[in-house]
Amino acid sequence: MKKIIVLAFMCSLSFAAAGQDVAAGQPTVTLQDCISRGLENNFSIRMVKNRQQVSDNNASPANAGLLPTVDLSASYGGDFHTSRSTSRSTGITSTEKNAYDGTLDVGVDLNWTVFDGFSVWTNYKQLKLMKEQGELETRLAVEDYVASVITEYYNFIQQKIRLENFRKNMELSRERFRNVGISYSIGSYSLVDYLQAKVYFNADSTQYMKQLEALNTSRITLNELLSNDDVTAYLNIHDTLIDVNSSLQYEELWRATLATNSQLLLADNNSAVVQAEYKKIMSRDYPYVRLNLGYGYTQNRYELAATRKRDNWGLSAGVTLGFNIFDGKRRMQRDNARLDIEYANLERENLKLSLKASLNNYWQAYKNNLQILMKERENHEAAVANYELSNLRWSEGQLSGFELREAQNSLLESEESILAAEYDTKMCEVSLMLLAGRVMEYLAGN
Repeated sequence: MKKIIVLAFMCSLSFAAAGQDVAAGQPTVTLQDCISRGLENNFSIRMVKNRQQVSDNNASPANAGLLPTVDLSASYGGDFHTSRSTSRSTGITSTEKNAYDGTLDVGVDLNWTVFDGFSVWTNYKQLKLMKEQGELETRLAVEDYVASVITEYYNFIQQKIRLENFRKNMELSRERFRNVGISYSIGSYSLVDYLQAKVYFNADSTQYMKQLEALNTSRITLNELLSNDDVTAYLNIHDTLIDVNSSLQYEELWRATLATNSQLLLADNNSAVVQAEYKKIMSRDYPYVRLNLGYGYTQNRYELAATRKRDNWGLSAGVTLGFNIFDGKRRMQRDNARLDIEYANLERENLKLSLKASLNNYWQAYKNNLQILMKERENHEAAVANYELSNLRWSEGQLSGFELREAQNSLLESEESILAAEYDTKMCEVSLMLLAGRVMEYLAGN
């Protein structure tokens, strides 16, 4: 039974090692590769870009009403009628039955609103603002997506490092279990020592196997973000460490947030849109001028008249000048438009305050994690020295197995603490860069 358990465990470790070998055989993938591939293939990004194209197409002079309309029309009509007439001089009545008269009209008409109180031009400006809004919404979606890829990329690295930490911890327990087993077989250690070493080895082995599951979950999530058809495909990530940028400056980040944050730019764009809507309403206080021009051909056919057929063709033109005196709802619309402008300005100021609070929160966490990381690295050096000394004393019989285990756990905890501090610092860094509108710098490798 013992052999079966050991063989099963070794098989699982062999399977995991084989998986790592498969990943090692794949081309290395950098963070920039992941971002580029994801931006090209991710379905949500492609859908957002599709919606942006609609707003781009809408921002045209024709859609705003700046261009004239040209209509070509043709019609033909006729009627059958019976005509009865009485001569004044003779008093004789004559009747003409089923007389047919027909009319053919063909024409081209041009209609153009030359001036509409600047409403048409304001509408065109509003459409261009909506186009910019679509671009900003796409940018916001892209930045959020890039931040997600970066987060999962470094989470994958974190899980790999944690797996390696657990593997080394398992190897220490394995070696200890082997040594105790040998000593127990010759009577140097008791059965309690042997069983204790076995429990520790089994516990560390279970921890390692659970971490394999966490690594696989992260790999699947990253594949999904990259829109890979095979979400279980192995990824040979280029980076093996979580590189932390410790040179960020608060004032620089805040200036960048005010200048390039996508949410703030969207709020500015929304303010411009509602201001344009107000101008459109105010344009009704101006007169409008409309021009119409046409060229037509008309043919009339008469069966009873003195003239059998008549053809007319030529140009027609006209200018209409008008002014809307009262429509009953202009004042209400004007007041609502002013309220919309005030609301948009308040919304922007509220967003600005929220961004400042978020930036300060992430900044404090970023600086604090940098200090924690320094302390944890110092603590790790002490934990390594403590374990080496404890292992030496244990091999000489001067230290109990419980005390060695405590030193081993302290070593693992120090490695985990460093890893957690590195990852937390990196996440604060990414969040700060996202707020500052600079997250795309990761695509360039900055």
